Amino acid sequence: MDRPIELTAESLWNEVAGRLKGALNETTYRTWFAEAEGTELSDDAFVLGVPNDFTREWIEGHFLGLIGAAVRDVTGQERRVALSVTERMPVAAPMPTAAETAPRQAGSGSVDSGMNPKYTFDLFVIGSSNRFAHAAALAVAEAPAQAYNPLFIYGGTGLGKTHLMQAIAQYVAEHSSDLSVRYVTSETFMNDFINSLRDKRIEGFKQRYRTYDLLLVDDVQFFEHKERIQEEFFHTFNSLYEAGSQIVMSSDRPPRDIATLEERLRSRFEWGLITDIQPPDLETRIAILRKKVKTDGINVSDPQVLSFIASRISTNIRELEGALTRVVAFSSLTGRALSVELAEDVLKDVFPQGEAAEVSIRRIQELVSERFQLSMDELCGDKRSQNIVYPRQVAMYLSRELTDSSLPKIGKEFGGRDHTTVIHATSKIARLIREDRSVYNLVQELTARVKQVR
Repeated sequence: MDRPIELTAESLWNEVAGRLKGALNETTYRTWFAEAEGTELSDDAFVLGVPNDFTREWIEGHFLGLIGAAVRDVTGQERRVALSVTERMPVAAPMPTAAETAPRQAGSGSVDSGMNPKYTFDLFVIGSSNRFAHAAALAVAEAPAQAYNPLFIYGGTGLGKTHLMQAIAQYVAEHSSDLSVRYVTSETFMNDFINSLRDKRIEGFKQRYRTYDLLLVDDVQFFEHKERIQEEFFHTFNSLYEAGSQIVMSSDRPPRDIATLEERLRSRFEWGLITDIQPPDLETRIAILRKKVKTDGINVSDPQVLSFIASRISTNIRELEGALTRVVAFSSLTGRALSVELAEDVLKDVFPQGEAAEVSIRRIQELVSERFQLSMDELCGDKRSQNIVYPRQVAMYLSRELTDSSLPKIGKEFGGRDHTTVIHATSKIARLIREDRSVYNLVQELTARVKQVR
């Protein structure tokens, strides 16, 4: 039978839905697609309307590839599949069980917000300060829930905890396509919980977090002083553990040093393996810079440049790599050769010898506001004029580079913005630093002021 010339979004969805019914069991189809509808169709895209954000996220994580294949089968061409939430009367969020959900596709666990594609085991530099933590993380990635469960990694700012956490998530997503993976920061977990309470979808939240095969939660020290969040995480932890799922957590201190942490939660954190990451020694810091130079394709003819930079920054890998980026950018902007003398000129004010001042997002905001003659309300408010957006992006960039704050936390401190806004801001300023001398000078100046002892 010839297919109708005019294919509508509704008729296409009817065809696709028939194929999904044949591929999925009845319960799974009814749970996720009973209220779906085709809403838009163009030459290159098909938009599927769903009743709520929870359903949208679950379908995107589990069935997007299947829908895309069905669309291609029906239309004979590739179309991008997108999902949108359609306004309708509130309904209870679906409550899937582990038995009813389709396995997550290979690699989909690494698409979580805030994941850095460079945070892999291959790009992690091993030294005496982190060797055991790396070995434990790799063991968990290779055999989830069989080696160390839970795994608790702790250490100071910028030492590689997040790198190891995301390396585990991306390794499992790539090598174990039958396992569902979720990496979140503690802020994301808390925000999801608060939003579910507000929207009266707490059961959906519980099912969402308690059916993963591997859950990784970064910076659990932020659960401090939050009794209701601790209560929910306690039950999430128990459900996952009893189901044989792997749990990985990180913190800036060991469980026993997290004040106000409930004893029953602290004891569970200590059930498995606790390992720390120490500041890297000089040899490891040089190796980290060599790895970055190789990965980013940077030509450094004088190896003493890397040794000099490594000798100046000793406690924070993020600052270490940032220092290299600035030296390389200055060389590119001025045409001066990469040398120890150049590195010394660039870093003398930004990374001074001796004890640095404590850096906070608030201090960065104050200095940027002062520099651009803005009020704090303007910097963190809703206005989007260029004379405000640019300083805001600079402040976000500095907050990401000079503090240990996660992307969601930075967004929250800038008027409750989404973490994707922070990603965009930091990427834009990092690019401008390499291309525009005035931006480079501005960031140098502000960084030096932020680090000055008051």
